Amino acid sequence: MTRRVPTRARERRTARDRGQVTIEFLGMTPTILVTLVALWQAVLVGYTFTLAGNSADEAVREGTAAAPGQRQAACEQAGLDKLSDAWREGADVSCATAGGYVTSDVTLRVPVLFPGTIAFPFEVEGHAGAVEEAKN
Repeated sequence: MTRRVPTRARERRTARDRGQVTIEFLGMTPTILVTLVALWQAVLVGYTFTLAGNSADEAVREGTAAAPGQRQAACEQAGLDKLSDAWREGADVSCATAGGYVTSDVTLRVPVLFPGTIAFPFEVEGHAGAVEEAKN
């Protein structure tokens, strides 16, 4: 036997539940926002890995073509050239030559989505190497 609920009782129950979805959405909004910020920060970390590798490639490419006395300056400038201010600020570019092989190491600090709120101590390193160009 199924019990039939009178229409008025059903209407009262529906009226009580009317604002439930709004309240639940408002309660979940901070969680949704924090999740989006965390995902965006993860994107910034991934993009920093891409930039570090590209900067190391650019630096070593320029370093192999420069004269040995000008290699570090050319390497550093090429490594920093295509970085925007957020990544250039804490960047470190160095080149070394050993046995005709030029290597470049780039270290970038991952920027924070909201600068000044927290210090994100994560650094990303990029490394590249190439054979010195022969001078004829």
